[in-house]
Amino acid sequence: MTDRQATCRCGNLVVHARGEPVRVSVCHCLACQKRTGSAFGVQARFPLDAVTIEGSNREYAQAGGSGSVARFRFCGDCGATVCWESDGVPGFVTVAVGAFADPRFPQPQVSVYEERQHAWLRLPDDIEHFD
Repeated sequence: MTDRQATCRCGNLVVHARGEPVRVSVCHCLACQKRTGSAFGVQARFPLDAVTIEGSNREYAQAGGSGSVARFRFCGDCGATVCWESDGVPGFVTVAVGAFADPRFPQPQVSVYEERQHAWLRLPDDIEHFD
């Protein structure tokens, strides 16, 4: 079984994920753009029982466009968001793919909120695309 470790920049917040993610996605929503400071967010979803979270962290809760609330865990020292849980997807933990710092991480299977995608961005044709 694959074991992966995601961390914040300073290493104080650590997420251990066992097994393969059930979904890897790219999100172009404005909230992800603001959260990452990039043109999109890339995240991997794991079952709650496959994830262990260690270290001190702070939490920020935000309601999305659908009305469900996501609770983001970030390091109180370096400020990096590492993972979150959403009321809209119970039983799962979503982990920022960049926190794994692994260029071999599986590619996204889906791209969402593409109506907000930056015009210069090109993604693989073989993934699902949703506006």
